[in-house]
Amino acid sequence: MKKFISWNVNGLRAILDKDFLPFFKQQDADCFGLQEIKCQAGQVELELPGYQQSWSYAEKKGYAGTAIFSKEEPLQVLRGVGLEEVDKEGRICAAEFEKYWFVSIYSINSQDGLARLGLREEWDEKLTEFLDKLAQDKPVVVCGDFNVAHEPIDLANAEENEGKPGFTDAERNDFSKLLASGFVDTFRYLHPDATDIYTWWSYRERARLTNAGWRLDYFLVSDDLKEDIESAKILDSVEGSDHAPISLELKI
Repeated sequence: MKKFISWNVNGLRAILDKDFLPFFKQQDADCFGLQEIKCQAGQVELELPGYQQSWSYAEKKGYAGTAIFSKEEPLQVLRGVGLEEVDKEGRICAAEFEKYWFVSIYSINSQDGLARLGLREEWDEKLTEFLDKLAQDKPVVVCGDFNVAHEPIDLANAEENEGKPGFTDAERNDFSKLLASGFVDTFRYLHPDATDIYTWWSYRERARLTNAGWRLDYFLVSDDLKEDIESAKILDSVEGSDHAPISLELKI
């Protein structure tokens, strides 16, 4: 059995002052994927005995970035999908292990006025191509903040948010295309009708108090791992970020 954790920490340095390390140790995951680390090389020194650290930093200080902490040493680590404008933001960290790939991603936010929607669609296309290529080699586990609520069931106020960043037809259709290419949304696979379960709540609106959230964070697995899904959970009682961590257990 392998255990995986994914968490958009909204600033690794900030969350280290909270309860990140006790949570990390308590989970004892085989792979831990982080997003929005907002740091660069040398800005954080982490002692994680028994873990290899793989980082994908953004060129811009205090922005984006992803990381993977793994018990197993990666055979190789990839940090781009071939889209230069996005690759310099550290939005992907893909680690190859003997039996599978583990990928941590932080998708582009389309932003107010959908200013980055065009670039977001380019990213979605490149990401799907990238993951499909990995899956031709060996099974793939991909996690992270995809910055999209796939279906109306995945956010609290679907009608009033229709067409807004994270719930446009374009973003939702792109996510559907990714799944159709050969991936499974593990949480929905096990909990197809679960409602009022989210992974992100706006700080500005204090939305966590009323659970007015969005499910933006996902664990996907390639189709060949579908029957190996043991559990897929949203750890919404864990605080420290505006996102909740999510977990996956696979019989591999």
